[in-house]
Amino acid sequence: MPDEGNMKKVDASQRPDSQSQVRVYAMPPPEDAGAVDIVQGFLEALTSDDPDFAIARKYLTNKASRNWHPERSTTVLADGPNTVADNVANSNEGERTYSLTGRRLATVNEQRAYRPDSGNFKQAIHLKQLNGSNGPVWRIDSPPAGVVLGESDFERNYQAVNKYYFASPPKGLSGARQVGTQPGLVADPIYVRQRIDPLTETVKALLEGPSNRLDPAVRTAVPMGAGLASGTKSLTPDDKNKLVVPLNARGDSLVHEQCKQVAAQLLHTLQDLPSSGVEQVELQQKDGSPLCVLGKDRAETVVPHGADLPAYQYFVDDKRRLVRMPGNAGSDAGPEPVTGPFGDGEQPLRSAAVSRDEERAAGVSLDGRRLFTASVVSKGSLDGPKLRSRAKSEKDGFSTPSWDGRGDLWVADRDPQRPRLLWLAAGTGEPVQVRVPDLDGRIEAVRVAADGVRVALLVRKDGKTSLRIGLIEWAEGKGGQPDISVVELLEAAPQMEEVTAMSWAGLSRLVVVGRESGGVQQMRYVQCDGSARTGATLPGLTGVKEIAASEDERQPLVAHSDDGIVRLPSGAQWQTVVKEGRTPVYPG
Repeated sequence: MPDEGNMKKVDASQRPDSQSQVRVYAMPPPEDAGAVDIVQGFLEALTSDDPDFAIARKYLTNKASRNWHPERSTTVLADGPNTVADNVANSNEGERTYSLTGRRLATVNEQRAYRPDSGNFKQAIHLKQLNGSNGPVWRIDSPPAGVVLGESDFERNYQAVNKYYFASPPKGLSGARQVGTQPGLVADPIYVRQRIDPLTETVKALLEGPSNRLDPAVRTAVPMGAGLASGTKSLTPDDKNKLVVPLNARGDSLVHEQCKQVAAQLLHTLQDLPSSGVEQVELQQKDGSPLCVLGKDRAETVVPHGADLPAYQYFVDDKRRLVRMPGNAGSDAGPEPVTGPFGDGEQPLRSAAVSRDEERAAGVSLDGRRLFTASVVSKGSLDGPKLRSRAKSEKDGFSTPSWDGRGDLWVADRDPQRPRLLWLAAGTGEPVQVRVPDLDGRIEAVRVAADGVRVALLVRKDGKTSLRIGLIEWAEGKGGQPDISVVELLEAAPQMEEVTAMSWAGLSRLVVVGRESGGVQQMRYVQCDGSARTGATLPGLTGVKEIAASEDERQPLVAHSDDGIVRLPSGAQWQTVVKEGRTPVYPG
């Protein structure tokens, strides 16, 4: 402790971000390096900021370097890969074999798409001795397929970016139901190396098209085969923050409106890359002549990005009425009942959901067996229930409903004898049972994303609840009804042993409440591809039963906890709204 000098106040913001400041510089192999030193040096070079892994290639034989393609896959392990000698004692003279082992967490494919992939990892590396200028040297002649590194190195080296594509119109809906109701952009998260020209890599990734998993549900305005012009090494915005993107000959076919759509996709994508600073995009033909120019201020008019700011937050109060309060966290206005039968107590509610235009709501009765819909902006009486569940227990029956971006309603019937996922056109149509072919368990909760393409499910099996995210697939059905399926189910929070609640919290992420094995309950943000970045944990809260987040990330979180209905404004702590209440929801 110092015993002299004045005290000086230091703001927390002055502390350096140690993780983002750390850089690893690859070192070439020493001439006298042993076989195990070559393996370790190669693995360390994989964690560096070395373009094209040029230094890592120095640890390989010439033939191995030509055949090694690190961009094709990245394997993420819980810790750095362990090196185990397989046959040092009995190896052939001048040859060594080692195994890389560890607990696999995820893989990143050639499209830069992340996918959780838990399991044991083991891969062999073979070395041979070559004649060097100063004597024999060890080199790797059979490297691992792609890059292998630990989770902490992955988080330090790679940055998550959302590419954006257009949602494909669903089949099986009438033209009148589709016009003007289809959400705009769909996020396609990828990972790029954050210090190796992320701007150029992000543009290339967008032009290459959506990831294989998302491809059936979206479309792009980029013509097939269009990409950066040959010889384009790096893209940099000029002093006016305009980015010029030269395209190859396939891009010459872009007509004006289609060109604007491509530019809008690029601008919205580059907003997820804060370091880019791009304010304007110009697309060029192969000969360098301009195709179109679009500024960030005009991109929203070409295609909207993100959901509208909700006017209210909603929950069911202690009198079982649907109430609302201003969405602005700074407002001191208390909750008030909504207009109509859900607000006057005519039908006591267990849970409710409000449409995204905030004009209608769906409510589940106290016994969980009846689903109603009603206006929340005008007075009126309830019609008969739109759905009935045969569940015998009140803890079963209908889940909290969810409205999609077209104004249609989704709900899970948790009847143990007849579990179903149901869709109702406009909340009032004949129910359609949604097929979930890969489902293993019973759906406990359902939340449809604002893009209308993804749906999050809480699935219970063998006493445990996990989070799954699937894609909504539409086809023409019989009798004028669509045939709807939820496919490509992905476990989105595999590190959590038990998931209690979840809500969409933006175009590509969810807020999830759960606990890890042997741990306590926590809240954190999870990307829709299953990745979770360090530091995404939220302030603690006791006994969270339900959580609600707006797809506009400026709005506060709202939760039902042991402290009642509480909300979390940005940069603040949890604040109690009322002591009694349940089922907090934002529109959707």
